[in-house]
Amino acid sequence: MISYEYPLSERIRTLLRLEDLYERALHFTAKADAEEHNIALLCLFEILEVAGRADLKSDLLQELERQKQSLDLLRDNPDISQEALDHILWEIDRASSRLFQLSGKVGQEMRENEWLMSIKQRASIPGGLCEFDVPSYHYWLHLSAEQHRHDLEAWLAPFLPIRDSISIVLRLLRESGKVSHQTAVQGVYQQMMAGRIAQMLRIRLRLDYECVPEISANKYALNIRFTTHEFRQRPRVIESDVDFELTFCNL
Repeated sequence: MISYEYPLSERIRTLLRLEDLYERALHFTAKADAEEHNIALLCLFEILEVAGRADLKSDLLQELERQKQSLDLLRDNPDISQEALDHILWEIDRASSRLFQLSGKVGQEMRENEWLMSIKQRASIPGGLCEFDVPSYHYWLHLSAEQHRHDLEAWLAPFLPIRDSISIVLRLLRESGKVSHQTAVQGVYQQMMAGRIAQMLRIRLRLDYECVPEISANKYALNIRFTTHEFRQRPRVIESDVDFELTFCNL
């Protein structure tokens, strides 16, 4: 099976982008090769740009508090595991506390590092990080893998409270939906929203269908076209029926 997630709001779009960037940054930081550590740093620069929104921290704090209040109402519900409930509430409290302790703008420590900012500026130019452009970065790449990881982890550390908070919000969002089984007749599926509110859609289908969903949605209707995965020609709607799972996720 392959899963596709489609955000229906700018806020969820930002959280999904950051989740992907954090995963890549942490993945390449853990590696041993200098080129992989170069990729980790480039991912970190992207995190700095996306997480630099002035309202991201406050948005996450408000959402965590809202989820905490909603979950508190489930106490003493016999259908809810109190142990699991206590654990997620503890996670929310810990993430909120760490997020609240962040001072200033997200990534301020990194912005104040003139050396890193010079690399970030050069990285925006195609081929701009050649050894003759930034010899000090060329030198850093030749240091040990342990030194690279030490530096990368130090630069990434101020962003981790944001990562932890995003992880909780997206996990609760993904767990909020109920899966339904649908069929796209000759590759096309449409559903009227009829007042349904959702922040994200998830589509799952078998990989052997060899197609990808093109999704458009607004408050009135959801439209999905399953198209061929042509890598050289313009995609076209497949002619066969496609069975898939559809989930509306909303906090």
